[in-house]
Amino acid sequence: MNSTDQGANIPPVQLNMESRFSFRCHPGVSCFTACCRGINIMLTPYDIIRMKDRLQMRSDEFLAVYTTPQILEKTDLPVVTMKMLDDDEKTCPFVRKDGCIIYSDRPSACRYYPLGVATLSYKTDDDGGFYFFINEPHCRGFEEDTEWTVASWRKDQGVDAYDAINAEWTDLIVRKRSVPANLHLTEKIKQMFFTASYDIDRFRRFVFESTFLTLYDIDEVTVEKARSDDVALLQLGFRWLKWLIFKDGDFAVDERTAAERRERWTQKQI
Repeated sequence: MNSTDQGANIPPVQLNMESRFSFRCHPGVSCFTACCRGINIMLTPYDIIRMKDRLQMRSDEFLAVYTTPQILEKTDLPVVTMKMLDDDEKTCPFVRKDGCIIYSDRPSACRYYPLGVATLSYKTDDDGGFYFFINEPHCRGFEEDTEWTVASWRKDQGVDAYDAINAEWTDLIVRKRSVPANLHLTEKIKQMFFTASYDIDRFRRFVFESTFLTLYDIDEVTVEKARSDDVALLQLGFRWLKWLIFKDGDFAVDERTAAERRERWTQKQI
């Protein structure tokens, strides 16, 4: 999901997977790294995992230092954006004159550039999505002669793999946008959404150090993968969030444990 602004009231031209364009970004172009300033980058769950691992930080540390929380419009869901430096140009904290210092682990939005993906903003019957050009007047990459299709660009930049991992999470957001605006989530559910989506280290503690695994009937293979694999834990979290928010999916509750918890809560209230 790309959060770069387009011109006011000018709808983007829709592209599909086979749409062709010429583009190349390299240190020799006059605008090199200009696109890394004055932008609003919404981060996905897998973005956080890649960047915090690259920097050898805990997820809560990374979130505190490098992100800004906000509520995503029309969803009532908490998301995070990259926290830019407090300079005149609002520069990305990872960009230098010679390029990005975490380039191989850069976020999805950066990988898509100069394309934007409007899946969350425009309805489309095309399973390939709705893509458009981010038309920044300073960009000289379009003057290069390297030709791509949208599909080949996504593969070359590795964003197709990012999208595959984030797919269920993106589906949650799209589905939540279709829910009437007056139906708000509780603060607890929003906190759980944030934790399962972004604070993966805290979510692991929640899963393995609480009654989570006694309340929910999860197969042993899934549990063991999630114990040590952040991506497997993300996938478990996405399934759980689907059940938590929409009471939908294959996430089974152990009814005996649930009944015992309800009884304890009732007695506590009394």
